Amino acid sequence: MHQLSSSPRLFSTIAILLVSGLIQVSSTLAADPPNVVVIMVDDLGYSDIGCYGGEIETPNLDALAADGLRFSQFYNTAKCHSSRVSLLTGQYCIAAGDTKMDHAVTTAEVLGDAGYFTAMTGKWHLKQEPTDFGFDRYFGHLSGACNFFKGDKTFRLNGEPWSVPQQDFYTTVADVDYALKFLTEARATSQPWYLYIAFNAPHAPLHALPEDYAKYKGKYDQGWDVARETRVKKQKAVGILPSTLAPSPRPEHIPAWNDLEPWRQKYEANRMTTLAAMIDRVDQEIGRLVNDLKANNEFENTMILFVSDNGACPYDRKAPLLDVEPTNGDIALADSTGWSWARNTPFRYYKQNQFEGGVSTPAIVHWPAGLKTPAGSITDQPAHLIDVMPTLAEITKSEIPNQWPDRTLRPVSGVTLTPAFEGNKINREQPIHLLFAADRGLRDGDWKIVSFKSEAWELYNVAEDRTELNDLAAQEPERLAAMVEKWTQMSRDVLHAPERSYAPTGKAQPVHTNREWTKFDKEAPTGNTKKRKRAGAKQSIRARKNTKLNITDDTLQLVFSGDDPGIAMDLRKKALTPGPYRLAFDLKGGSQGGGELFFTTDLKTILPKGNRIPFEVVADGDWQNVDIELKTDKAIQQLRLDVSEGSGEASIRQLRLTDDSGKVLLKWPN
Repeated sequence: MHQLSSSPRLFSTIAILLVSGLIQVSSTLAADPPNVVVIMVDDLGYSDIGCYGGEIETPNLDALAADGLRFSQFYNTAKCHSSRVSLLTGQYCIAAGDTKMDHAVTTAEVLGDAGYFTAMTGKWHLKQEPTDFGFDRYFGHLSGACNFFKGDKTFRLNGEPWSVPQQDFYTTVADVDYALKFLTEARATSQPWYLYIAFNAPHAPLHALPEDYAKYKGKYDQGWDVARETRVKKQKAVGILPSTLAPSPRPEHIPAWNDLEPWRQKYEANRMTTLAAMIDRVDQEIGRLVNDLKANNEFENTMILFVSDNGACPYDRKAPLLDVEPTNGDIALADSTGWSWARNTPFRYYKQNQFEGGVSTPAIVHWPAGLKTPAGSITDQPAHLIDVMPTLAEITKSEIPNQWPDRTLRPVSGVTLTPAFEGNKINREQPIHLLFAADRGLRDGDWKIVSFKSEAWELYNVAEDRTELNDLAAQEPERLAAMVEKWTQMSRDVLHAPERSYAPTGKAQPVHTNREWTKFDKEAPTGNTKKRKRAGAKQSIRARKNTKLNITDDTLQLVFSGDDPGIAMDLRKKALTPGPYRLAFDLKGGSQGGGELFFTTDLKTILPKGNRIPFEVVADGDWQNVDIELKTDKAIQQLRLDVSEGSGEASIRQLRLTDDSGKVLLKWPN
């Protein structure tokens, strides 16, 4: 065995070569293959963690930032599932094949082919399961959200159904419990490993562990005006914002905190208390993971990337619950538009919107063996979730394939971020494209265009006006037109989006509004609000959110204006005979690809937490016949039918529920 210590001449030779540059040592591409941890949180606002200006205690994330690299202009897609697709594939969501990802490969498949052990925990929210897309191990829920204490029926462990314990369970903790188990298995293989943790927190329903909730009780009695002002000051002090930046003012749809009724102040403070506790718990669990890496001497050469899927969520979908503590699975609070404004400090708007408040969130890279930037550095270069795939491929020396069995692959749109790891410029040739449902945007250098729900385009110089306060569309018509043309071209040629996605925008509206933003009622709710029935529950058929329903000549005419639309039928008073059943109908329009049918067979379950049946939608302009089998030996209580994933139109006729013999039990319209 040769040892360096036995040869002084060898030491001298190495020293000469190092000095002369004949041997190049790059800390960005470490000699040994790095391990990789990607952490995605859900609905985190730009200023929700300490190192981005927040007052919530996040010492573990702050420590990663203090020793790592922060991005001040990191972009997502403004929505849960589409951000997950981009993170995993390096493509824009539609280009990748949306939730089916049938035009893409995943980071797990790419790194797995390079010899990595691959594992995931947490929220999936896509078609099939993680184990179908390259992950060797998986624990978590396939759904988009679940009760943090009780879970739901979509939990899986390595491809098999997993029953949530009836007590001593909290999803955020369980995600790291299983992450650590998977890392133990990975170490036994001697392979480098890739771990993806997709926390559901702080997505609604708002649930907090009692000890975390108690920590923040009373902290938010001062309200969102004070909280936002305090966050702006801290953001400028830590350098995440320029000292000259003007924060966006409180919008008209949110009242001043001091103008709220006392009952409303108490209720709103309770919501933020719960959110803070949920975020604090995420940080605690990240700390537990970091300690495990340190204990196994893996911390130095593990690249940790922390991101969020979108900005804070403003959609308030529950009646107020007063004088409750959401510290168990029986009580949950909903999101607040007022606190979402504060959480997205200093920006405008929210999740689903392509303004900075919806699409710009924290991103932290920690990798002692690979980063060459000074500890605690902040880069203002724009980056996007599509950049994760090429970055991981480069640092792990993996190859992104051009072909894959049973999939027709499209090119990756992201670029590697490794130049930023060395303090250099990211090499990006295309603008960053922004699209979710009817909300649109494009970031091209220092300029950005944005359209709220297909309203008229707005134009901003984000180098000077990051908070998008000064619309320059009227002053710069030629620049605006060129950027709109580029956005449209990319929608067609890069995303392969349907034509309705890039149809001409409508007229400018004096005020941007959304019916699901918080209604700040003066009157306190009366009675037992926990049992308040949802509007429309007694109707035989009703339009869900973002859906307008008209009945013409026995045909259901549906117009969809946003995310997750559909129709629902309440059958709880129909006293149906037990199944199995079939739901059949003729369909024209909708979204190409996946439709979904949900049903429940008990009185307690609330859709979409019941049974889920995917089906294909062929949106080619012609009528298609859909016939879906509902395999159950119980009586159906509720139905939900989704034929579109965003804005558009559809027609449904001959909608009927039959028994197994074909006898019509119900038909719609009645």
